[in-house]
Amino acid sequence: MREVAPTRSAALDLADERRLMRQGYEFLDEKRVLLATEMLRQLRAYRDLSEQAAAELKIAADALAAAVERHGLDNLQVYPVPPLPPSIPAGDRKPFLGVGLLTAGAFAAAAGDAPQAIDPSPEARACRAAFERLLRSAAETGVRAGNLYRLAREYRRTERRAKALENVLLPEVEEALKRLDELLDTLDREDAIRARWSKGEEERP
Repeated sequence: MREVAPTRSAALDLADERRLMRQGYEFLDEKRVLLATEMLRQLRAYRDLSEQAAAELKIAADALAAAVERHGLDNLQVYPVPPLPPSIPAGDRKPFLGVGLLTAGAFAAAAGDAPQAIDPSPEARACRAAFERLLRSAAETGVRAGNLYRLAREYRRTERRAKALENVLLPEVEEALKRLDELLDTLDREDAIRARWSKGEEERP
């Protein structure tokens, strides 16, 4: 319990502090709602992308099996590839209530054509294309997962601050203001009694 001098100015200061704390709590409470709403939106997108990535994984696995069956594992491992792989996507960062949310950028195509294979096949080309699509889906899923992690971390931080205001700081200020008002009322009554007493003493013959 905080100790405050029983003065009117102290009571006004406490009332202002309580008002600011209530405003802060309202802001944090609204922020919690907005963060939770965005988390649900990101979660829906993450689930959709996860299902898509799972489907792409199955397609890539089937394409790999077909390519291995056509060429054999040793020959497939030395199958010609483009001189430079697709570039890492450069996503955009969008701030949301102090949280940096990312969006997955588009993959740039591999630079240059792959050297001509000794034994080219549609199975090998399909395998390469399937894994490029899988890489894209995995990257988008990872971006959404990172957004969810950052949003959840900010939500927990906001939740702790809101609960500290609601359950600790605001009740403490309320109690201090209540005690201060009671003390001031007591002092006012004592001053009134002393004033009447002094007036009665002066009126005595």
